[in-house]
Amino acid sequence: MDLVFIHDLELTTKIGVFAWEHHIEQKLILDLDLAWPNQPSAQNDDINLALDYSAVVERIEIFAKTRQFELLETFAEEIAALLIEQFKIEYIKLKIRKPGAIKNAVVGVQIERRKN
Repeated sequence: MDLVFIHDLELTTKIGVFAWEHHIEQKLILDLDLAWPNQPSAQNDDINLALDYSAVVERIEIFAKTRQFELLETFAEEIAALLIEQFKIEYIKLKIRKPGAIKNAVVGVQIERRKN
């Protein structure tokens, strides 16, 4: 399986269960591993056959700016479903970190999803 990865993607969004979190933007850091057949684009040196990772990042950023969630788990599930649907990705591994959520620790969620 070929993968395209986007790691250490920093974005801000409104996320959290506490009332005070509903009114501020907080930083999230995403790592994505996306199954994508790289051989066709490589053989033809054709950008049109490659996964447009700048479009993937742009879509995630728009999603994060226009939505609000309490749980990282919900944010992760919806991002995975969106990317699978919009970009026809067969498999995604998504890790989301929320810096500062817990003192002296890195916390977050990681999911793996496949196209149905």
